Amino acid sequence: MALAAVLGLMLAGCGYRPLYGTSSGSSTPGVVQKLADISIEEQRTRAGQLVRNDLVSTMGGGGSRYVLKMIINEGHFGVASINNTTVTRQRYTMNVGYQLLDTSSGKQVAGGRSFSTVDYDEIKEPVADLQAAENARERAAREVSQDLRTRLSAFFASHNS
Repeated sequence: MALAAVLGLMLAGCGYRPLYGTSSGSSTPGVVQKLADISIEEQRTRAGQLVRNDLVSTMGGGGSRYVLKMIINEGHFGVASINNTTVTRQRYTMNVGYQLLDTSSGKQVAGGRSFSTVDYDEIKEPVADLQAAENARERAAREVSQDLRTRLSAFFASHNS
């Protein structure tokens, strides 16, 4: 108990701020409010929809001050196969280029790239192979959306405007 009190006092004096927390007495919106002020552009591909849906569910995605645009590329590649079997190791890759635009000026305020690579087994059973590939896509989309949210949060935390 005493250790917790000492740690609390040390953190209070060091200027530590939680990334998603709010500062008492501050008039500037916190990271959470800024993330909620981002509108996320509709996507035309299934991979894009998965990334967008995850971002909307974690950030809000209904704001009007910023718009997030993404270009998503994906691919499946055979990595290895086991002799005398029908099992093939596949690799699914998702690459995302993103731009965060200020809607009032139309200028890009942040941007970059993110990616995810997920392996899965293909066993030459059509339904199981489709499910394994879709599961890999969903895992990659979740990883990419978490990375994008962290990148945008870090941007807003370092730009207090």
